[in-house]
Amino acid sequence: MNRHYPASVRIRITFTDGSTGEFSGLTLNNAYDAALADFRAKNDLDARGYSRTTAGRANSGNKIDFVPVHPGMGE
Repeated sequence: MNRHYPASVRIRITFTDGSTGEFSGLTLNNAYDAALADFRAKNDLDARGYSRTTAGRANSGNKIDFVPVHPGMGE
């Protein structure tokens, strides 16, 4: 997920176990923001995604590709 969705849009997700869930854009945006904050905290990045460590260490990227969701989340 590389962007935020409009808050009013409804998104249907089919999970690997065959169950489905429909989530608002606002719910997925909140899950994305929480996952991004957790990623940045674990990788010593600041709130804007920049590394404040010494120049000798390089980060491979400061974005996330997967956001954990589950049926019934936030609804």
